[in-house]
Amino acid sequence: MNPLVIIIFGSTGDLATRKLLPAVAKLHAQHQIPDDVCIVALGRRDFDTAAYWRHVISHTQQPGDIESIKSHVVYRQIDLETCNDYDALGAWLDDHVDKHATRLFYLALDPGLFPVVARHLNASRLVEQGNVSHAVVFEKPFGHDLASARSVNQLLWTFFDEQQIYRIDHYLGKEMIQNIMMVRFANRIFEEIWHNRGIKSVKIIAKETEGVLGRGGYYDASGALRDMVQSHLLQMLSLIAMDVPLSYRSEDVKNEKVKVLEKLSFDKHALLVGQYEGYTSEANIPDTSRTETFVFLKTFVNTPRFKGVPFYLMTGKKLDEKASLITIEFEETNEQRKWNLPLSTNKLHIKIAPEDGVGLVLNSKVPGLRDNVEQVELEYCIACHAVGNMSEAYEKLLLDIYEGHKTLFTRWDEIETAWSFIDKVGQHQDKPMVYRTYDELRQAIMALTDEEM
Repeated sequence: MNPLVIIIFGSTGDLATRKLLPAVAKLHAQHQIPDDVCIVALGRRDFDTAAYWRHVISHTQQPGDIESIKSHVVYRQIDLETCNDYDALGAWLDDHVDKHATRLFYLALDPGLFPVVARHLNASRLVEQGNVSHAVVFEKPFGHDLASARSVNQLLWTFFDEQQIYRIDHYLGKEMIQNIMMVRFANRIFEEIWHNRGIKSVKIIAKETEGVLGRGGYYDASGALRDMVQSHLLQMLSLIAMDVPLSYRSEDVKNEKVKVLEKLSFDKHALLVGQYEGYTSEANIPDTSRTETFVFLKTFVNTPRFKGVPFYLMTGKKLDEKASLITIEFEETNEQRKWNLPLSTNKLHIKIAPEDGVGLVLNSKVPGLRDNVEQVELEYCIACHAVGNMSEAYEKLLLDIYEGHKTLFTRWDEIETAWSFIDKVGQHQDKPMVYRTYDELRQAIMALTDEEM
Protein backbone atom coordinates (compact mmCIF):
# COMPACT_ATOMS: atom_id res chain seq x y z
CA MET A 1 0.00 0.00 0.00
CA ASN A 2 1.14 3.50 -0.74
CA PRO A 3 1.72 5.59 2.43
CA LEU A 4 -1.22 7.81 3.33
CA VAL A 5 -1.65 11.08 5.20
CA ILE A 6 -5.13 12.51 5.78
CA ILE A 7 -5.25 16.23 6.55
CA ILE A 8 -8.62 17.37 7.90
CA PHE A 9 -9.55 21.05 7.87
CA GLY A 10 -12.37 21.76 10.33
CA SER A 11 -11.37 18.79 12.46
CA THR A 12 -13.27 19.95 15.56
CA GLY A 13 -16.64 19.96 13.78
CA ASP A 14 -19.39 17.33 13.75
CA LEU A 15 -18.49 15.95 10.32
CA ALA A 16 -14.94 15.15 11.40
CA THR A 17 -15.73 13.78 14.86
CA ARG A 18 -18.91 11.85 14.03
CA LYS A 19 -18.25 10.67 10.47
CA LEU A 20 -14.69 11.04 9.17
CA LEU A 21 -12.63 9.78 12.12
CA PRO A 22 -14.91 6.75 12.76
CA ALA A 23 -14.71 5.91 9.04
CA VAL A 24 -10.91 6.14 9.05
CA ALA A 25 -10.78 4.00 12.19
CA LYS A 26 -12.89 1.26 10.62
CA LEU A 27 -10.83 1.26 7.42
CA HIS A 28 -7.70 1.04 9.56
CA ALA A 29 -9.08 -1.85 11.63
CA GLN A 30 -9.94 -3.73 8.43
CA HIS A 31 -6.46 -3.07 6.97
CA GLN A 32 -7.96 -1.27 3.98
CA ILE A 33 -5.52 1.63 4.45
CA PRO A 34 -1.88 1.57 5.61
CA ASP A 35 -1.27 0.53 9.22
CA ASP A 36 0.92 3.62 9.68
CA VAL A 37 -1.64 6.10 8.31
CA CYS A 38 -1.07 9.63 9.59
CA ILE A 39 -4.05 11.85 10.43
CA VAL A 40 -3.37 15.58 10.78
CA ALA A 41 -6.28 17.39 12.42
CA LEU A 42 -6.36 21.13 11.74
CA GLY A 43 -8.43 23.73 13.56
CA ARG A 44 -8.54 27.24 15.00
CA ARG A 45 -8.84 26.12 18.61
CA ASP A 46 -5.81 26.33 20.87
CA PHE A 47 -5.54 22.58 21.49
CA ASP A 48 -2.62 20.24 21.79
CA THR A 49 -3.15 16.70 20.49
CA ALA A 50 -4.26 15.37 23.89
CA ALA A 51 -6.86 18.13 24.31
CA TYR A 52 -8.09 17.55 20.77
CA TRP A 53 -8.55 13.85 21.41
CA ARG A 54 -10.58 14.57 24.54
CA HIS A 55 -12.77 16.82 22.38
CA VAL A 56 -13.22 14.04 19.83
CA ILE A 57 -14.13 11.45 22.46
CA SER A 58 -16.73 13.76 23.97
CA HIS A 59 -18.40 14.33 20.59
CA THR A 60 -18.27 10.93 18.92
CA GLN A 61 -21.12 8.45 19.36
CA GLN A 62 -19.03 5.34 20.08
CA PRO A 63 -15.63 6.40 21.46
CA GLY A 64 -14.34 2.83 21.69
CA ASP A 65 -14.57 2.40 17.93
CA ILE A 66 -11.95 5.07 17.23
CA GLU A 67 -9.45 4.31 20.00
CA SER A 68 -7.27 2.33 17.58
CA ILE A 69 -6.26 5.45 15.65
CA LYS A 70 -5.49 7.65 18.66
CA SER A 71 -1.73 7.25 18.23
CA HIS A 72 -2.00 8.17 14.54
CA VAL A 73 -3.63 11.56 15.14
CA VAL A 74 -1.75 14.85 15.42
CA TYR A 75 -3.50 18.17 16.02
CA ARG A 76 -2.16 21.44 14.63
CA GLN A 77 -3.66 24.88 15.14
CA ILE A 78 -4.08 26.86 11.93
CA ASP A 79 -5.32 30.26 10.82
CA LEU A 80 -6.84 29.67 7.40
CA GLU A 81 -5.86 33.17 6.26
CA THR A 82 -2.19 32.98 7.29
CA CYS A 83 0.38 31.86 4.69
CA ASN A 84 2.99 30.97 7.31
CA ASP A 85 0.68 28.39 8.90
CA TYR A 86 0.44 26.51 5.59
CA ASP A 87 4.21 26.71 5.13
CA ALA A 88 4.70 25.34 8.65
CA LEU A 89 2.30 22.49 7.88
CA GLY A 90 4.27 21.71 4.73
CA ALA A 91 7.53 21.63 6.68
CA TRP A 92 5.98 19.29 9.26
CA LEU A 93 4.75 16.93 6.54
CA ASP A 94 8.18 16.94 4.89
CA ASP A 95 9.76 15.94 8.22
CA HIS A 96 7.22 13.32 9.32
CA VAL A 97 5.58 11.81 6.22
CA ASP A 98 6.98 9.87 3.27
CA LYS A 99 7.42 12.25 0.35
CA HIS A 100 5.66 9.77 -1.95
CA ALA A 101 2.64 9.42 0.35
CA THR A 102 -0.88 9.98 -0.91
CA ARG A 103 -2.02 13.32 0.50
CA LEU A 104 -5.75 13.55 1.15
CA PHE A 105 -6.86 17.07 2.09
CA TYR A 106 -10.43 17.00 3.42
CA LEU A 107 -12.14 20.40 3.65
CA ALA A 108 -14.82 19.80 6.31
CA LEU A 109 -15.51 23.53 6.24
CA ASP A 110 -18.15 26.08 5.39
CA PRO A 111 -18.13 26.29 1.56
CA GLY A 112 -17.41 30.01 1.83
CA LEU A 113 -13.92 29.08 3.02
CA PHE A 114 -13.11 26.83 0.05
CA PRO A 115 -11.53 29.60 -2.08
CA VAL A 116 -9.09 30.86 0.56
CA VAL A 117 -7.97 27.35 1.54
CA ALA A 118 -7.61 26.25 -2.09
CA ARG A 119 -5.49 29.30 -2.85
CA HIS A 120 -3.15 28.65 0.09
CA LEU A 121 -2.86 24.91 -0.61
CA ASN A 122 -1.66 25.75 -4.09
CA ALA A 123 0.60 28.67 -3.14
CA SER A 124 2.34 26.68 -0.39
CA ARG A 125 2.71 23.66 -2.71
CA LEU A 126 1.00 21.47 -0.15
CA VAL A 127 -0.96 20.35 -3.21
CA GLU A 128 1.03 20.20 -6.43
CA GLN A 129 -1.24 20.89 -9.38
CA GLY A 130 -1.36 17.81 -11.62
CA ASN A 131 -0.05 15.40 -8.96
CA VAL A 132 -2.90 12.87 -8.72
CA SER A 133 -1.56 11.52 -5.42
CA HIS A 134 -2.54 14.90 -3.92
CA ALA A 135 -6.34 14.84 -3.55
CA VAL A 136 -8.56 17.70 -2.36
CA VAL A 137 -12.02 16.79 -1.05
CA PHE A 138 -14.96 19.21 -0.92
CA GLU A 139 -18.35 18.69 0.73
CA LYS A 140 -21.59 19.94 -0.79
CA PRO A 141 -23.08 22.46 -1.35
CA PHE A 142 -21.15 23.52 -4.44
CA GLY A 143 -22.57 27.00 -4.80
CA HIS A 144 -26.13 28.18 -4.22
CA ASP A 145 -27.07 28.54 -7.91
CA LEU A 146 -25.51 28.00 -11.32
CA ALA A 147 -23.58 31.28 -11.36
CA SER A 148 -22.01 30.80 -7.93
CA ALA A 149 -21.18 27.15 -8.66
CA ARG A 150 -19.40 28.17 -11.85
CA SER A 151 -17.46 30.84 -9.99
CA VAL A 152 -16.26 28.42 -7.31
CA ASN A 153 -15.41 25.73 -9.83
CA GLN A 154 -13.41 28.08 -12.04
CA LEU A 155 -11.38 29.09 -9.01
CA LEU A 156 -10.70 25.44 -8.11
CA TRP A 157 -9.55 24.72 -11.65
CA THR A 158 -7.07 27.58 -11.31
CA PHE A 159 -5.28 25.69 -8.53
CA PHE A 160 -6.00 21.98 -9.12
CA ASP A 161 -6.62 19.61 -12.01
CA GLU A 162 -10.04 17.95 -12.25
CA GLN A 163 -8.43 14.57 -11.47
CA GLN A 164 -7.36 15.93 -8.06
CA ILE A 165 -10.78 17.29 -7.09
CA TYR A 166 -13.24 15.04 -5.22
CA ARG A 167 -16.69 16.56 -4.75
CA ILE A 168 -18.52 14.49 -2.15
CA ASP A 169 -22.22 13.73 -2.15
CA HIS A 170 -22.33 11.26 0.73
CA TYR A 171 -25.57 9.73 -0.60
CA LEU A 172 -23.53 8.16 -3.40
CA GLY A 173 -21.54 6.24 -0.80
CA LYS A 174 -24.62 4.54 0.63
CA GLU A 175 -24.70 0.81 0.00
CA MET A 176 -28.01 0.72 -1.85
CA ILE A 177 -27.15 3.69 -4.08
CA GLN A 178 -24.02 1.81 -5.14
CA ASN A 179 -26.27 -1.19 -5.78
CA ILE A 180 -28.59 0.57 -8.24
CA MET A 181 -26.43 -0.22 -11.26
CA MET A 182 -25.97 -3.83 -10.13
CA VAL A 183 -29.73 -4.32 -9.74
CA ARG A 184 -30.35 -2.77 -13.15
CA PHE A 185 -27.65 -4.21 -15.33
CA ALA A 186 -26.89 -7.57 -13.70
CA ASN A 187 -30.50 -8.80 -13.74
CA ARG A 188 -32.04 -9.49 -17.12
CA ILE A 189 -35.58 -9.42 -15.73
CA PHE A 190 -35.14 -5.69 -15.07
CA GLU A 191 -32.85 -4.45 -17.84
CA GLU A 192 -35.07 -5.98 -20.53
CA ILE A 193 -38.03 -3.82 -19.41
CA TRP A 194 -36.14 -0.74 -18.18
CA HIS A 195 -37.74 1.71 -20.60
CA ASN A 196 -40.95 3.63 -21.25
CA ARG A 197 -42.77 0.56 -22.59
CA GLY A 198 -42.11 -1.32 -19.36
CA ILE A 199 -42.06 1.38 -16.68
CA LYS A 200 -45.12 3.42 -15.77
CA SER A 201 -43.58 5.83 -13.22
CA VAL A 202 -40.64 6.39 -10.89
CA LYS A 203 -40.82 7.92 -7.41
CA ILE A 204 -37.71 9.16 -5.62
CA ILE A 205 -38.45 10.07 -2.01
CA ALA A 206 -36.38 11.32 0.93
CA LYS A 207 -38.44 12.06 4.05
CA GLU A 208 -37.28 13.28 7.46
CA THR A 209 -39.18 13.57 10.72
CA GLU A 210 -36.90 16.19 12.28
CA GLY A 211 -36.74 19.91 11.59
CA VAL A 212 -33.59 21.92 10.88
CA LEU A 213 -31.92 20.82 14.15
CA GLY A 214 -29.84 23.91 14.81
CA ARG A 215 -28.77 24.32 11.17
CA GLY A 216 -31.18 27.18 10.64
CA GLY A 217 -28.70 29.67 9.21
CA TYR A 218 -27.35 27.25 6.61
CA TYR A 219 -30.71 25.70 5.77
CA ASP A 220 -32.55 28.99 5.33
CA ALA A 221 -30.01 30.03 2.71
CA SER A 222 -30.61 26.87 0.69
CA GLY A 223 -33.95 25.14 1.34
CA ALA A 224 -35.09 21.67 0.34
CA LEU A 225 -34.78 22.27 -3.40
CA ARG A 226 -31.11 23.27 -3.27
CA ASP A 227 -30.11 21.17 -0.27
CA MET A 228 -31.65 17.85 -1.33
CA VAL A 229 -33.07 17.86 -4.86
CA GLN A 230 -30.05 19.48 -6.55
CA SER A 231 -27.72 16.83 -5.19
CA HIS A 232 -29.11 13.64 -3.67
CA LEU A 233 -32.37 13.25 -5.61
CA LEU A 234 -31.01 14.21 -9.02
CA GLN A 235 -28.06 11.86 -8.54
CA MET A 236 -30.47 9.00 -7.83
CA LEU A 237 -32.61 9.97 -10.81
CA SER A 238 -29.62 9.96 -13.14
CA LEU A 239 -28.57 6.46 -12.03
CA ILE A 240 -32.09 5.13 -12.60
CA ALA A 241 -32.62 6.83 -15.97
CA MET A 242 -29.21 6.67 -17.65
CA ASP A 243 -28.54 4.50 -20.67
CA VAL A 244 -26.12 1.59 -20.47
CA PRO A 245 -22.60 3.09 -20.26
CA LEU A 246 -19.83 1.97 -22.61
CA SER A 247 -18.07 0.55 -19.55
CA TYR A 248 -18.35 0.90 -15.79
CA ARG A 249 -15.35 3.16 -15.57
CA SER A 250 -15.98 6.47 -13.86
CA GLU A 251 -15.93 8.67 -16.96
CA ASP A 252 -18.28 6.47 -18.98
CA VAL A 253 -20.83 6.29 -16.15
CA LYS A 254 -20.71 10.06 -15.62
CA ASN A 255 -21.12 10.71 -19.35
CA GLU A 256 -24.45 8.86 -19.29
CA LYS A 257 -25.60 10.58 -16.09
CA VAL A 258 -24.94 13.99 -17.62
CA LYS A 259 -27.00 13.07 -20.71
CA VAL A 260 -29.96 12.39 -18.42
CA LEU A 261 -29.62 15.69 -16.57
CA GLU A 262 -29.35 17.59 -19.86
CA LYS A 263 -32.68 16.10 -20.99
CA LEU A 264 -34.55 16.77 -17.75
CA SER A 265 -37.73 18.87 -17.75
CA PHE A 266 -40.51 19.47 -15.23
CA ASP A 267 -44.22 20.22 -15.08
CA LYS A 268 -44.56 23.69 -13.57
CA HIS A 269 -48.19 22.90 -12.76
CA ALA A 270 -47.13 19.89 -10.65
CA LEU A 271 -44.72 21.71 -8.35
CA LEU A 272 -45.52 22.01 -4.65
CA VAL A 273 -43.36 23.68 -2.01
CA GLY A 274 -44.15 23.76 1.69
CA GLN A 275 -42.80 25.05 4.98
CA TYR A 276 -43.49 23.25 8.24
CA GLU A 277 -45.44 25.13 10.87
CA GLY A 278 -43.08 26.70 13.37
CA TYR A 279 -40.12 26.91 10.98
CA THR A 280 -39.85 30.69 11.37
CA SER A 281 -39.63 30.25 15.15
CA GLU A 282 -36.46 28.17 14.82
CA ALA A 283 -33.11 29.71 15.79
CA ASN A 284 -31.48 31.87 13.09
CA ILE A 285 -34.59 31.85 10.88
CA PRO A 286 -36.12 35.24 9.94
CA ASP A 287 -39.80 35.70 10.75
CA THR A 288 -40.44 36.53 7.09
CA SER A 289 -38.61 33.51 5.64
CA ARG A 290 -40.17 31.89 2.57
CA THR A 291 -37.63 29.08 2.45
CA GLU A 292 -39.21 25.74 1.58
CA THR A 293 -38.75 22.70 3.83
CA PHE A 294 -40.71 20.45 1.46
CA VAL A 295 -40.65 19.97 -2.32
CA PHE A 296 -42.72 17.80 -4.64
CA LEU A 297 -41.83 17.92 -8.31
CA LYS A 298 -43.02 16.03 -11.39
CA THR A 299 -40.17 15.65 -13.88
CA PHE A 300 -39.56 13.97 -17.22
CA VAL A 301 -36.41 12.53 -18.78
CA ASN A 302 -36.76 13.31 -22.47
CA THR A 303 -34.59 10.53 -23.85
CA PRO A 304 -35.75 7.72 -26.18
CA ARG A 305 -35.55 5.29 -23.25
CA PHE A 306 -37.79 7.23 -20.85
CA LYS A 307 -39.74 9.80 -22.85
CA GLY A 308 -43.20 10.24 -21.32
CA VAL A 309 -42.47 8.48 -18.02
CA PRO A 310 -43.06 10.73 -14.98
CA PHE A 311 -40.32 10.87 -12.36
CA TYR A 312 -41.78 12.17 -9.09
CA LEU A 313 -39.28 13.76 -6.71
CA MET A 314 -40.25 14.47 -3.11
CA THR A 315 -38.29 15.51 -0.05
CA GLY A 316 -39.07 17.33 3.16
CA LYS A 317 -38.69 17.81 6.89
CA LYS A 318 -41.15 17.23 9.73
CA LEU A 319 -42.93 14.47 7.77
CA ASP A 320 -44.53 11.22 8.92
CA GLU A 321 -41.43 9.01 8.82
CA LYS A 322 -37.71 8.97 8.14
CA ALA A 323 -37.32 7.09 4.88
CA SER A 324 -35.43 7.26 1.61
CA LEU A 325 -36.50 5.02 -1.24
CA ILE A 326 -37.00 4.70 -4.96
CA THR A 327 -40.15 3.03 -6.29
CA ILE A 328 -40.28 1.89 -9.91
CA GLU A 329 -43.83 1.02 -10.97
CA PHE A 330 -44.07 -1.23 -14.02
CA GLU A 331 -46.78 -1.18 -16.66
CA GLU A 332 -49.48 -3.82 -16.46
CA THR A 333 -49.20 -6.69 -18.93
CA ASN A 334 -51.61 -7.39 -21.77
CA GLU A 335 -52.60 -10.57 -19.95
CA GLN A 336 -53.45 -8.64 -16.78
CA ARG A 337 -56.16 -6.74 -18.66
CA LYS A 338 -57.92 -10.01 -19.52
CA TRP A 339 -58.33 -11.08 -15.90
CA ASN A 340 -61.45 -9.93 -14.19
CA LEU A 341 -59.50 -9.50 -10.94
CA PRO A 342 -58.24 -6.49 -8.96
CA LEU A 343 -54.63 -6.99 -10.07
CA SER A 344 -52.01 -4.42 -9.10
CA THR A 345 -48.96 -3.31 -11.03
CA ASN A 346 -45.58 -4.76 -10.13
CA LYS A 347 -43.25 -2.47 -8.20
CA LEU A 348 -39.55 -2.51 -7.46
CA HIS A 349 -38.63 -0.78 -4.19
CA ILE A 350 -35.00 0.28 -3.78
CA LYS A 351 -34.74 1.04 -0.07
CA ILE A 352 -31.97 3.36 1.07
CA ALA A 353 -32.95 4.31 4.63
CA PRO A 354 -33.54 3.50 7.38
CA GLU A 355 -32.63 -0.01 6.16
CA ASP A 356 -30.98 -0.82 2.85
CA GLY A 357 -32.66 -3.40 0.69
CA VAL A 358 -34.70 -4.35 -2.36
CA GLY A 359 -38.36 -5.33 -2.53
CA LEU A 360 -40.29 -6.67 -5.52
CA VAL A 361 -44.10 -6.51 -5.36
CA LEU A 362 -45.96 -9.26 -7.24
CA ASN A 363 -49.54 -10.45 -7.66
CA SER A 364 -50.30 -13.85 -6.14
CA LYS A 365 -53.37 -16.02 -5.59
CA VAL A 366 -54.66 -16.13 -2.05
CA PRO A 367 -54.55 -19.77 -0.87
CA GLY A 368 -58.02 -21.30 -0.80
CA LEU A 369 -60.99 -22.22 -2.97
CA ARG A 370 -61.63 -18.78 -4.45
CA ASP A 371 -59.69 -16.92 -7.13
CA ASN A 372 -58.78 -14.06 -4.87
CA VAL A 373 -55.58 -12.12 -5.45
CA GLU A 374 -53.19 -10.31 -3.14
CA GLN A 375 -49.99 -8.35 -3.40
CA VAL A 376 -46.88 -10.05 -2.01
CA GLU A 377 -43.42 -8.58 -1.62
CA LEU A 378 -40.17 -10.45 -2.09
CA GLU A 379 -37.66 -8.65 0.11
CA TYR A 380 -33.89 -8.62 0.42
CA CYS A 381 -32.50 -6.92 3.52
CA ILE A 382 -28.83 -6.07 3.08
CA ALA A 383 -28.13 -5.53 6.79
CA CYS A 384 -29.66 -8.93 7.62
CA HIS A 385 -27.14 -10.68 5.37
CA ALA A 386 -24.11 -8.54 6.16
CA VAL A 387 -24.08 -8.51 9.95
CA GLY A 388 -20.93 -6.73 11.11
CA ASN A 389 -19.84 -6.07 7.53
CA MET A 390 -22.01 -3.09 6.61
CA SER A 391 -19.92 -0.13 5.54
CA GLU A 392 -20.93 3.46 6.15
CA ALA A 393 -20.95 5.92 3.26
CA TYR A 394 -17.79 7.74 4.33
CA GLU A 395 -15.77 4.52 4.61
CA LYS A 396 -16.41 3.72 0.96
CA LEU A 397 -15.82 7.30 -0.17
CA LEU A 398 -12.54 7.70 1.72
CA LEU A 399 -11.27 4.37 0.43
CA ASP A 400 -12.15 5.33 -3.14
CA ILE A 401 -10.26 8.62 -2.79
CA TYR A 402 -7.19 6.77 -1.52
CA GLU A 403 -7.39 4.33 -4.44
CA GLY A 404 -8.15 7.04 -7.00
CA HIS A 405 -11.63 5.78 -7.95
CA LYS A 406 -13.99 8.62 -8.91
CA THR A 407 -17.24 6.88 -9.89
CA LEU A 408 -19.00 7.88 -6.64
CA PHE A 409 -17.93 11.53 -6.86
CA THR A 410 -19.63 14.24 -8.87
CA ARG A 411 -17.92 15.63 -11.93
CA TRP A 412 -18.24 19.33 -12.69
CA ASP A 413 -20.62 18.94 -15.64
CA GLU A 414 -22.99 16.88 -13.45
CA ILE A 415 -23.14 19.75 -10.98
CA GLU A 416 -23.46 22.33 -13.74
CA THR A 417 -26.41 20.63 -15.46
CA ALA A 418 -28.11 19.94 -12.11
CA TRP A 419 -27.86 23.61 -11.10
CA SER A 420 -29.13 24.71 -14.50
CA PHE A 421 -32.25 22.59 -13.94
CA ILE A 422 -32.73 23.72 -10.32
CA ASP A 423 -32.47 27.39 -11.28
CA LYS A 424 -35.31 26.88 -13.77
CA VAL A 425 -37.46 25.18 -11.15
CA GLY A 426 -36.73 27.95 -8.66
CA GLN A 427 -38.14 30.55 -11.04
CA HIS A 428 -41.57 28.91 -10.70
CA GLN A 429 -41.65 28.60 -6.90
CA ASP A 430 -44.63 30.15 -5.17
CA LYS A 431 -44.90 31.11 -1.52
CA PRO A 432 -44.62 27.81 0.39
CA MET A 433 -47.72 26.16 1.78
CA VAL A 434 -47.54 25.97 5.60
CA TYR A 435 -48.12 22.37 6.71
CA ARG A 436 -48.63 20.68 10.05
CA THR A 437 -48.95 17.08 8.88
CA TYR A 438 -47.87 14.98 5.94
CA ASP A 439 -51.51 14.21 5.15
CA GLU A 440 -52.05 17.87 4.26
CA LEU A 441 -49.23 17.61 1.73
CA ARG A 442 -50.52 14.33 0.30
CA GLN A 443 -53.92 15.86 -0.33
CA ALA A 444 -52.32 18.85 -2.06
CA ILE A 445 -50.25 16.52 -4.27
CA MET A 446 -53.36 14.51 -5.17
CA ALA A 447 -55.08 17.72 -6.23
CA LEU A 448 -52.16 18.51 -8.55
CA THR A 449 -51.41 15.11 -10.06
CA ASP A 450 -53.87 12.42 -8.88
CA GLU A 451 -50.73 10.62 -7.68
CA GLU A 452 -50.65 8.89 -4.30
CA MET A 453 -47.38 9.62 -2.48
